[in-house]
Amino acid sequence: MAATPPVCDFGWKAIDATLPGVDGREHRLFDLAGPNGLVVAFICNHCPYVKAVIDRIVRDAADLSPLGIGFVAINSNDATSHPQDSFPEMKLFAERNGFGFPYLHDEDQSVARAYGAACTPDFFGLNDKLELQYRGRLDASRNRQDEPGLRRDLFEAMREVAASGAGPRDQIASIGCSIKWKD
Repeated sequence: MAATPPVCDFGWKAIDATLPGVDGREHRLFDLAGPNGLVVAFICNHCPYVKAVIDRIVRDAADLSPLGIGFVAINSNDATSHPQDSFPEMKLFAERNGFGFPYLHDEDQSVARAYGAACTPDFFGLNDKLELQYRGRLDASRNRQDEPGLRRDLFEAMREVAASGAGPRDQIASIGCSIKWKD
């Protein structure tokens, strides 16, 4: 079922957590921030919205790094009801798609709940003070493959955050599959 997250709550303070990564290490979210901020992306392996844009997520994460913006992806889906989102499958998904950023497992869903994540993908763009400045879409593609000339909404917003500490006031919400919550 498609879900749309709420609009950006500018200035909301990010919540820290330590989660296991597909690289076999534990990662503290705040340690993944760059000097100018952090993108926390809630994704999963099976969602058609994520699958359609994963190459652009990987590209944008790499392009944000030189701007001093860190990037982390978190899978919070219930792997019991959706085995394709299990931790072993996460490892394969990250490898197949060439992730250059940590992919973390939020098995108890506490991080997704603390952030108020609603869908996959759901992007939280934080400034250097780890305050929310962007909660919007990657681009206008929704669940379609890349279309020439699409504005890179997440990238452009985070470039603005890197330069000024503030995100754009006009943001268009992401849309994707709802988080698969445990009963």
